[in-house]
Amino acid sequence: MSKTKVLIVDDSALMRQMLNSILSADPEVEVVGYAPDPIVARRKIRELNPDVITLDVEMPKMDGITFLEKIMSLRPMPVVMISTLTQKGASLTLQALELGAVDFIPKPSGDQRDGMLDKAAEIVEKVKHAARANVKRLDKIPTRKVQLGSSGYFSSGKIVAIGASTGGVEAIQAVLTALPATMPPILITQHMPESFTGAFADRLDKKMELKVFEATDGQRILPGQVYIAPGGRHLQLDRSGAHFVCRISDGDKVSGHKPSVDVLFESVARLGGKSVVAAILTGMGRDGARGLLEIREAGGVTLGQDEESSVVYGMPKAAFETGAVMKQHSLSHMAQEIARACQEDAKRAVGA
Repeated sequence: MSKTKVLIVDDSALMRQMLNSILSADPEVEVVGYAPDPIVARRKIRELNPDVITLDVEMPKMDGITFLEKIMSLRPMPVVMISTLTQKGASLTLQALELGAVDFIPKPSGDQRDGMLDKAAEIVEKVKHAARANVKRLDKIPTRKVQLGSSGYFSSGKIVAIGASTGGVEAIQAVLTALPATMPPILITQHMPESFTGAFADRLDKKMELKVFEATDGQRILPGQVYIAPGGRHLQLDRSGAHFVCRISDGDKVSGHKPSVDVLFESVARLGGKSVVAAILTGMGRDGARGLLEIREAGGVTLGQDEESSVVYGMPKAAFETGAVMKQHSLSHMAQEIARACQEDAKRAVGA
């Protein structure tokens, strides 16, 4: 098996050294070169033909976002962004993910050397998964508005739950943009650090008819609104009197993540049952498979993104192989299928 060839692009000599040390320690990875700025990187890409680039967001001569745009328009390839845990860093990183970056690695806010070493396993995993990512699907995803059934109304009491990870920023945006403002409430868990989810919710809110929030504890769940799990905490569906609300909790990671898709899915299965419509989108790992199966067993509708349209066919694959997914769909059809399932009973929604 050939090694994953990596080019490190970063103006910080310390960061280049740390990334080289971490990545080179894995026998399946080879760091083939370094570049202190995009000008040098452009030449190195031609000379070294790397499988993956790690790219700093903020650099001299040409910023990482501008360089990423050039890469994705001229020579699409897997890129993992290196970003700061600041509001500006979060905004730029989200922009990079929308442009086609596969994933990102947040720089530690304290001691960078110790912080990067603590993230070593995560960094290697992300780079290796990026090398296998489906970058050909980075063309503009169709965002046609869904066509509702003849009644134009949704079944009462429906709740939509969506889980995603790697590639999820663009996938979630594509799905939500196509949905009407009259949708039932939508709860989403996307694997993302604490300082990023608020910026993610704000960006989504500006781009679509639905109202998007970073979920807060006790927030009432209403139609036409989307609730994003806050980074570093779990989002669950809960009940307060006659109303459904968001419940935000701390605690341990579940299925390797916090927020965890399994935590969200298990809560909606428990309280929503057959009224739930759930979709698991692109991402690496298995988070969400167990919870999605619980939703299916409770009588809800369960959908999965197909391999062809997934950036990383990990979470959807695990859920499909577990028997949790009723039917797989391409990302371009997912919004239509979610809306359709919200209008029909579970059996008809999957074409049974």
